[in-house]
Amino acid sequence: MEKIKHYRLNLSLRKSLVLYVAVFAVLALILSIMTISICDNTVDTIRKSYPLAGEKYYLTNEQGKRLGDGTYIGNVPVMPSGQDERIITLLELFSTIAAPVYSALCIIAAAFLFYRDKLKKPLANLRIAAEKISNNDLDFAVGYDSKDELGELVDSFEIMRTALVNNFSEMWKQVEERKALNAAFAHDLRTPLTVLKGYNEMLQVDADERTRKIAATMGKHISRMEAYVSSMSSLRRLEDTQPKYEAVSLQPFLSSLQENAQMVCTQNRKALHLQNEVPACELFIDRSFILQVCNNLLANAVRYARTSITLSFSLQNKGLLIMVLDDGKGFDKNIVHKVTNPYFTEEDRAEHFGLGLYICRLLCEHHGGYLNIDNTPNGAMVSAFFKNLSL
Repeated sequence: MEKIKHYRLNLSLRKSLVLYVAVFAVLALILSIMTISICDNTVDTIRKSYPLAGEKYYLTNEQGKRLGDGTYIGNVPVMPSGQDERIITLLELFSTIAAPVYSALCIIAAAFLFYRDKLKKPLANLRIAAEKISNNDLDFAVGYDSKDELGELVDSFEIMRTALVNNFSEMWKQVEERKALNAAFAHDLRTPLTVLKGYNEMLQVDADERTRKIAATMGKHISRMEAYVSSMSSLRRLEDTQPKYEAVSLQPFLSSLQENAQMVCTQNRKALHLQNEVPACELFIDRSFILQVCNNLLANAVRYARTSITLSFSLQNKGLLIMVLDDGKGFDKNIVHKVTNPYFTEEDRAEHFGLGLYICRLLCEHHGGYLNIDNTPNGAMVSAFFKNLSL
């Protein structure tokens, strides 16, 4: 039995399907023959229980004595009773439909057993493995004791999982090395920058005017380098920050965001249009994450908007969606895929290091959401989604 079971498990899907169909086709044929035979025999038995009617003739001897049981001439069959007639009708019907009914039932049974024996387990294993991988859980193994096509697919899935584990391990190693390198770089730069800043202050009070001008220019670049080093330290802290969820009543919180947005737009002489489609409800979110993202998006929008900015709040998939639109020139199609990269900027400005959108993307992803960059016919649009913890 073990050999037969092992052979059946390792049989290819095509051969297995043919085998199941063939076995159940033979079973359907046998059942049809047996059913037809039983029905016919039963009908014959019922009909033989009714004697023939008619005039009976006997052979006689010279003395007129009857010989034998006699013979009917012009036999007239006796009609069965109503109940027996119905039974005969049903048996003849069973005999007629036996073959197609058994064939259909056996095909269904063959398909069910083929799915149960050859498809159900490997498909379930693959579904569970796919769900774990989608949740970034690679601490498992997927296997299936068969050498058929699905067994090979499961083995390939396991090879892919192992490769992902190795790649993720290497990637995290590189990320940690980069963080350590950035931290060391930022730390080591502070001392020479402090020294340069001291010498620069001395040069700025020199008697020579040309020297003072050169020192002033150097001072600007030293300040830019200090800001850059500070941004590297802040960015490293943000990359390690995780949200602290709490139950937040949305309307009061969104009202505070609207007030901040109105103040920023007023200071920059831009009109603000508000769209609040959020009903009165509570979400489990991190206030500080959303506040920082909203402020960064507004600061980016007022920099490029010509006259107006639109701030929109709505619920999507029971999470919070914030959209900021401006009527500026929009994002360059050639670099739109780069604008959320760290330190990417189209401008050479001392106060702007190209971290705003990267920080927004980082915080949205840490909050289980996303940041989407797009253009509209009238300007640019940035969408920030924050997932509700209770989902």
